[in-house]
Amino acid sequence: MAKVGIVGAGGWGTALAVMLRQNGHEVTMWEFDAGLARRMNRQRRNPVFLPGIRIPGDIVVTNDLPAVVTGRDMLLMAVPSHAMRSVCERMKDNDIGKAVVISCSKGIENHTLLRMTEVLLKTLPGLKPGRLAVLSGPSHAEEVARGIPTVVVAASGYASTAGQVQSLFMNPVFRVYTCEDTVGVELGGALKNIIAIAAGISDGVGFGDNTKAALMTRGMVEITRLGTALGANALTFAGLSGMGDLFVTCTSCHSRNRFVGEQIGRGKTLQQVLEKMVMVAEGVRTTESVLDLARKHQVHMPITEQVFRVLFEEKPPEQAVHDLMTRDPKAEDWG
Repeated sequence: MAKVGIVGAGGWGTALAVMLRQNGHEVTMWEFDAGLARRMNRQRRNPVFLPGIRIPGDIVVTNDLPAVVTGRDMLLMAVPSHAMRSVCERMKDNDIGKAVVISCSKGIENHTLLRMTEVLLKTLPGLKPGRLAVLSGPSHAEEVARGIPTVVVAASGYASTAGQVQSLFMNPVFRVYTCEDTVGVELGGALKNIIAIAAGISDGVGFGDNTKAALMTRGMVEITRLGTALGANALTFAGLSGMGDLFVTCTSCHSRNRFVGEQIGRGKTLQQVLEKMVMVAEGVRTTESVLDLARKHQVHMPITEQVFRVLFEEKPPEQAVHDLMTRDPKAEDWG
């Protein structure tokens, strides 16, 4: 039995807590909102972020961050990517000991353009790369919490650390593979959200399966281009954290990023959509970061650029598709 602290009691953090307790581990969760933490403890439910799922009685939900991060074997960071730095700043005065820290968030920090593991290493004193891992793959919280068979990947530059994460999570309905390409796994998980927004826009406008298939396939080209420019293994993007996560996020009814795109495709503005959402759609902020990364590294990402223009410049989706379709002819190129 491992002592596990989960920082972030949203839908994903709650789903992982339920599963890890079923695996026999001791689990404590930190919730930012003290009132919601008390409510979750009392009702044994997460009515805001994961309704309908019972939280086992011996999982503690608390607003006391030091109590969650101190004396743990494993620490799961399950806060939205834009909140990762501020939460880590609150944690830095607490001794996390030799805990393995697992990033469960999918995004690229705005302005710094850092991946989540890079943010963790910069903000948590004493954390070493050998105690850092990433959990990613096609895994909607709604299904994981219900015990729907799910397969993900645990990535770390240290095989022994990836193996520890694999052992922590593995059970008959949650299979975990290991990988040493942390860069590729993180980028695949973050960048697919942009393409999911594009797929949602396509659905909202009323385009068909042909359009979505093209967006997903050429979107994967863009993900691979940027990933390899940043040092990732191209083959990683053919795996669970690449094509697997891309497919589920572009097609699932659970996908918040696809939902955002769909609503915009139906004529709403980004502000109108986000005002009514409780959950975070990571792809919105990630689109800004990734376009900055692409320009910095001179990587051609036309779909990402058009998603940015639709989201932040209110470009009509039909015009964005027209501009993509009428670019100069070229050979199909994965490079």
